Amino acid sequence: MSNPWPEDLLERMRLDWDERVRDNACYFVATGQQDWNDEEFFRSGENNVGQQILNDMINICQGRDPAAMRVLEIGCGAGRITRALAQVFGRVDGVDVSGEIIEHARQTLSGCPNIGVWQNNGADLAMFGDEEFDFAFSYIVFQHIPRKAIVENYMREVRRVLRPGALFKFQVQGAPREDEDSDTWLGVGFSQDEMAAMAARTGFEMRYSHGAETQYFWLWFFKT
Repeated sequence: MSNPWPEDLLERMRLDWDERVRDNACYFVATGQQDWNDEEFFRSGENNVGQQILNDMINICQGRDPAAMRVLEIGCGAGRITRALAQVFGRVDGVDVSGEIIEHARQTLSGCPNIGVWQNNGADLAMFGDEEFDFAFSYIVFQHIPRKAIVENYMREVRRVLRPGALFKFQVQGAPREDEDSDTWLGVGFSQDEMAAMAARTGFEMRYSHGAETQYFWLWFFKT
């Protein structure tokens, strides 16, 4: 069955992000400032993990020892959040559509033996087998994806690689935008009803949500 998006769209995503990375890798990963130094850049990732992970460990770990958990990050970029996750969990694997940013991440994360970073095609997780991960996370990534069908395909793929009962916690743009108005920076947005329907179609239970109708619309999808 053919994919429900133009054949060249994933290639355009890759090329656009490679160009952004060559221009200013850290800024396009985290637009809070133009000129990051490494210390500030990685500290910002630690702050995000403190806010979104360490404050939610009951849902994330469900009684498991975090040091024994394997975590997937969708859209790892230069490893800003990846490195902070690896300070909490036993193993972290990150994927990104940009080969340029993956090479950057491999260099900056070379001293972290419990991290792996991988270039994917921007839509699936073909490099991973079924039920390999205990938790999946994504932040400021899906808001840039230019087709709703690609985001939904990620949902199916994340469900495939998660173990039963595991959580996928992620953020999307909560101001709905239609596919035909999107690009690889502005991306698409979703309503609460759209995300609830997507959870049902892809085999998740949407147990919680926060920030609907805002840029930072957070979802807690548990694999059923």
